[in-house]
Amino acid sequence: MKLFKCQNCGQLLYFENTKCERCGYALGFFSSQTDLLTLIALNNQAFSDVRNQGNHYRYCANSQYGTCNWLIPVPSNDQFCVACKLNETIPDLSKQDHLTQWKNLEIAKHRLVYTLLRLGLPLSSKHEDPENGLVFNFLAQDDAGKKVIMGHDEGLITINLAEADDVKRLALREKLGEPYRTLIGHFRHESGHYYWDRLIKDSREKLQSFRELFGDESVDYGEALKGYYKARPPVDWINSYVSAYATAHPWKDWAETWAHYLHIIDTLETAYSFGLKIKPVEELEEKLVANYEHDPFIVMDFKELIDLWYPLTVTVNSLSRSMGQSDFYPFVIAPSVVEKLNYIHGLCRG
Repeated sequence: MKLFKCQNCGQLLYFENTKCERCGYALGFFSSQTDLLTLIALNNQAFSDVRNQGNHYRYCANSQYGTCNWLIPVPSNDQFCVACKLNETIPDLSKQDHLTQWKNLEIAKHRLVYTLLRLGLPLSSKHEDPENGLVFNFLAQDDAGKKVIMGHDEGLITINLAEADDVKRLALREKLGEPYRTLIGHFRHESGHYYWDRLIKDSREKLQSFRELFGDESVDYGEALKGYYKARPPVDWINSYVSAYATAHPWKDWAETWAHYLHIIDTLETAYSFGLKIKPVEELEEKLVANYEHDPFIVMDFKELIDLWYPLTVTVNSLSRSMGQSDFYPFVIAPSVVEKLNYIHGLCRG
């Protein structure tokens, strides 16, 4: 995520901010510029850009729930922004817990959409493009106890509302023995399944190169998942996969690696935006040095990114341990995983 500043007073801002706490100006994210604009209030719930006052905007309809701060140009007939157009089903908002959890889901989804926009990947709603579009179902367990199955199915991504409950999500993480389980991780993983369809499925050449790295995806997916949950992953999985879950099936390997690529690209952009420089102590025989001088979204050579990533992860894990916390980044990336990440980087750059 890039660094945002109030364009009126220079105050540092978060992506989700709707008001500058220093000068009081309204704020809104405009997806066409991937920037957080500082706004001047006009009549009829419209706003102008403080820098370009001839440009007028209004907030996405979901702003009424406090779940979206994205903007729509006033001439547009759209009610919803680029991110909220992707919603197919939202939970029953008459239940206060549902509203709170939905807000958390929207924060993660909007951050995902930001990254997809910055990568320039094809992104449309099924409401506009029924064949190739993407939509989300945010579902809660109903009173009958029907289980919500998270996953992707031909452009429809289903997310269990319970995942937005930190306590329940942590309990699941412990039960499944996962070192990492977050809302943004779920969105990034499921988007990987969607982009496999968009970027690889219909290309014989890309299918071949995919199979050389990830394996044959024609293996029965359902049976592979059953086998994964019945047996433990191979003891040496860390040498070839980014996570144990990635061993279940080539599609899972792809989705887990795709999610990890988005973790890397977004976190490196944050480091770049803040101008971080990491220089470990002189006593180390092999000094890890990182200067975040390039926007990762424009770097063509993935080796440059991974050379920045390693020292950053050592640093953030050391900071976490200094606070008595578990490692911020509980992963080890083997050379074969770097090769897979490089493959995804090439697809996105293509």
